[in-house]
Amino acid sequence: MSAIHSPPASAGTHLEAALLVALAVALPLWEAPKNLLAAAFVLTWLTNRLRARRFGGPWDRWDTLIAVWIGSGVLVAAFAGIHFQEWRGTTDLLRYGLVLWCVKRSNLSDNAILAVIGAAFVATALGLAWGYWRWVTEAKRVYIELHSVGHVNHSAIYLAIVFGSSQSALMALWPRLGLAARAAGLAGLVCLLAFLVAMESRGALAAGLALAVVLASAWWPRERRFGAAALLAVAVIAAALLVMRPTVVTKHLQNAATDNVLSYRDRIWITSLSALREYPVFGVGMDNFSRLDAPRVLGWSKARGEPVDEQAFFFAPHAHSLYFNTLAERGLAGFAALLAVLGAWLASLWRGYPGARGRDVQWAAWGAAFSGWFVTVVAGMANTTLHHEHALLAVLMLGLWLNVRPGRAP
Repeated sequence: MSAIHSPPASAGTHLEAALLVALAVALPLWEAPKNLLAAAFVLTWLTNRLRARRFGGPWDRWDTLIAVWIGSGVLVAAFAGIHFQEWRGTTDLLRYGLVLWCVKRSNLSDNAILAVIGAAFVATALGLAWGYWRWVTEAKRVYIELHSVGHVNHSAIYLAIVFGSSQSALMALWPRLGLAARAAGLAGLVCLLAFLVAMESRGALAAGLALAVVLASAWWPRERRFGAAALLAVAVIAAALLVMRPTVVTKHLQNAATDNVLSYRDRIWITSLSALREYPVFGVGMDNFSRLDAPRVLGWSKARGEPVDEQAFFFAPHAHSLYFNTLAERGLAGFAALLAVLGAWLASLWRGYPGARGRDVQWAAWGAAFSGWFVTVVAGMANTTLHHEHALLAVLMLGLWLNVRPGRAP
C-alpha cells in the first residue's frame, strides 16, 4: 500500500481542481452547466498560468499531438466537402482537446485526482437514478438514459467508462478501505453493471465486461486475486445472460435470425466509404454525416459509372462507428490524427504501467485512462465513441493519468 502524496497547491490550483470535480458532476446530469464549467476550467487555468508565468513544464510530444489533433479539425472544417455545420462539429473537438491540454499541464494533487474519479461515479449513479425514474414515470420513454448524455448507446458508452474508472479506483484503494467501504464499492459496481445490461447496447456491454477482466488482470503484480475474481464474476454474468435472456440478448438473437446482426451498420459503413472516396483527404466535415442522403450518395455512384443500388446503402445521422464516422467526416487527414492520439494514449499506458511499486493514485489514474481508451477503441467499432460527453470523460481520465505517470516533468 502506498501513501497518497499531494504537492503544495495555491488557491488558483484549488479552484481548478474544484472546477474539474464540478465538471465531472455536471457531465451526465445537466447540459448548460457542463459547457460553462469546461469553459470556466480552461479560462481559470489560463489566467492562473499567465499570472504565474508557468505553464506546466516544457513543450513535449503530447503538446504537439494535441495541437495537431485540434488543428486537424480546423483543416477539416476549412476544406470540408459538404458545407453545413462542420464548424459546429469542430467545436466539440476543440472543447475536449483544450480540456485535455489544460488537465495534462496542471499540477493536480493526488486527492484532487481521486476526487474527480469519485465525482464521476457519484454523478453517474445520480444520473442513473434520475434516468430510471423518468423511464418508470414517462410512458413514451423506452430506454434508461443519462439526462445530459442522451441516446441510450451514448449513455451506455459513458457508463462503461465510469464503470472501469470506478473499478480501478476501488482496486487501488482496496487495502486502505474498511469492510463497509469495500462492500459499498462492490455494490456500486454491481449497480453500474446492471444498468449497463438494461441499456441494451451490445457494444458497450461487451466492452464493459471485457474491461472488467482486463483491468483486474492488469493488477497481477499488485494483487493476484483481482484477476481471478473478475474472470469468475464475468463468467457468472455471461452465463446468467444466456439463461435469463434479458432484452440485450433477445435483441441480438432476433437480429441474428433475420441476418441483421449489425443492425444495418454494414450498409451505413458502405455509405461512409462512398463519402471517403468522394472526399478522401478532409471528408465531408464534422457533424455533416447526416447530409449523406440517397440523392447525393447515389449520384456519386452514378458519376463513377457504378451500379446504382439504393439497397446497398443505409442513411443515418452518424456512422455508428468511430472509425467509419471519422473517415467519412474528417477524411484520411482526420483519421491519421485520431490514430496518432489513440496510439500515443496506449503507448503512454504501456510505458507508464505502474507495476508492483506504483502508488495508489497512479494505479487509479492508469485504470481510469485505460478505461477511456479501451471503451473508446472497442465500443467504437460499432458505436460513434469519442463524441461530446463521453469524449470529455475519456480525455479527462487521460489527463489525470498524464499528471501522475512515471517520469512526468514537475
